[in-house]
Amino acid sequence: MRLLSLLLASSLAIGTAAAQDGEPRQIATYQDWMVFSVEKGGDRICYAVTEPKDVSPASANHGDVFFSVSSWRSGAATNQPSFMAGYELQDGSEPLVRVGADRWEMFASDNEGFVESDRQEERLVDAMRRGSEMRVSATSARSTATNYTFSLFGISKALERVENACR
Repeated sequence: MRLLSLLLASSLAIGTAAAQDGEPRQIATYQDWMVFSVEKGGDRICYAVTEPKDVSPASANHGDVFFSVSSWRSGAATNQPSFMAGYELQDGSEPLVRVGADRWEMFASDNEGFVESDRQEERLVDAMRRGSEMRVSATSARSTATNYTFSLFGISKALERVENACR
């Protein structure tokens, strides 16, 4: 759990002096999702995060893999979904997110995947609230095709708590 909060805090950094920033604080757990908040650069970032229930191929070193939905108190972003791999993603390959029959291509930046537009972020988060399972496919910089299954149980309550924590 400590590793999870430290990894997410470093990925959410906003280029300010560490002395001004706080440690991530776990607020709650809702089934398979945890809610954290952290003070960064004079802003509060609140996020719901989960780890995959299933990873493949089993023989690959996946590192720490997460999916999160983040909101900034300042309004810089609201319900921003992101995928974080424990390895660098292949340049030019887009992680693919599937909830039911719906699909979203993400753009890759180092070890993270993001949805391109606000509208697509909104569609993905709405699908996550209605679904029970989400699948993410990605390709590592070493050309290893990877697949992850994330539970969506608890996401709705977790996102409500994120919203309340960042008011």
